Amino acid sequence: MSDVFKALADPTRRAILDELADRDGQTLFEICGRLAGKHGLGSSRQAISQHIDVLAQAGLVETRRDGRYKFHHLNTGPLRHLTDRWLAPEPEEKP
Repeated sequence: MSDVFKALADPTRRAILDELADRDGQTLFEICGRLAGKHGLGSSRQAISQHIDVLAQAGLVETRRDGRYKFHHLNTGPLRHLTDRWLAPEPEEKP
C-alpha cells in the first residue's frame, strides 16, 4: 500500500493517471504528447517512462504489448482497496 501512496505523491504521476482515466490504452508517445499539450510538462520520454514504471510497480498502471507498441492501461483496483479500508458504510437510520 505504501507503493500506491508513493506513486500518488508526485504531480507528474497524477497527471499520467488523469490522462489514462481520460483515454485508456495509450502509448508512451501519446502520453508524452498529452502531458506536454494539456499540462505543460516538458519531461523527457525517459523520465515519463520512469514515472510509468513507478505507477506499474504500485499496480496503478498495467501494460499490454501489441506488435511494436506498448499500451498503458489504468488499473483502479489499488485505489479501491484504499477507499474500502477507510470508508466505512453509512450507518442505517433507525425508524
